[in-house]
Order: sequence, then C-alpha cells, then structure tokens
Amino acid sequence: MQLDHATIVTADLDAARRFFVDVAGLTEGPRPPFSVDGYWLYADGRAVVHLIRAAAATTATATAPTPATPLRAAPRIDHVAFRLDSAAEWQALLARLRSTGVKYQSAQVPPMAPQRAEAQIFVALAPGAVVEFVTALYHAQP
Repeated sequence: MQLDHATIVTADLDAARRFFVDVAGLTEGPRPPFSVDGYWLYADGRAVVHLIRAAAATTATATAPTPATPLRAAPRIDHVAFRLDSAAEWQALLARLRSTGVKYQSAQVPPMAPQRAEAQIFVALAPGAVVEFVTALYHAQP
C-alpha cells in the first residue's frame, strides 16, 4: 500500500491551483468528469493533489460522496487516500473492515483514458477525518 493523494477543498480553487502549480511545481493534468469543479495536480506522472471547489452544504469529494459530517469547514484537507495494487491487498482490506465492523462506503471513479475505472472505499474515522482506499476496478471484482 502506498499514499495515493490528498484532497483539498477550497473556496478559492484557482488560487490553490496557482500555488501548487506556480510555487510547488506540480502540473495540472487530466481529471475524470466529476460533477464537482476541481483540478488534479500531478508530480512524476501521478495525480497527487486533488483540488475541489468548496460549496455550501455539500459533503461531496473529488471522487465520491463521503459520510455526512455537519461541521466541516472550508478550506480543509478533505481526505488522504491509499492505493492498493493487487486484488489480494484489496480483499484483505475488505476482510479486515468486515471483521472489525468498521463501516465504509464504496464508490467508483469513472474511467478516463488511458486510466481504467477504479474502486474506492471511504471510511469516516471521525467528523472531518476521512480515509480513502483505491484500487483498479478489476482488483475489486470477486
């Protein structure tokens, strides 16, 4: 398992993009067609920072709805995501979630050529603290 990305929700989407591109040196790149405005910023060919426009009364993230939490402020770091690179890792994670009774939400990232669709699991640790696990969709198929 490796750290996949961090998602930042901000009211000033363009200023955040300019900072990460002009100052931090990331590059703007392709992003799946989500229903929420945002950018995916890349380092070494990987989207490592996902930026999302903050909207009033929403709990949507760049990738999927997360469990509702009433007092989530913006701007904020919305979640961290870990990538699992094999079906065995994915199935082991699901088994641990089930055996411990941890509640989670499943979602799917739409395909965006050349990237295939991906499976996601979101776990709300506490209000405002979400952890995402992501893998290629074919790893998540039984």
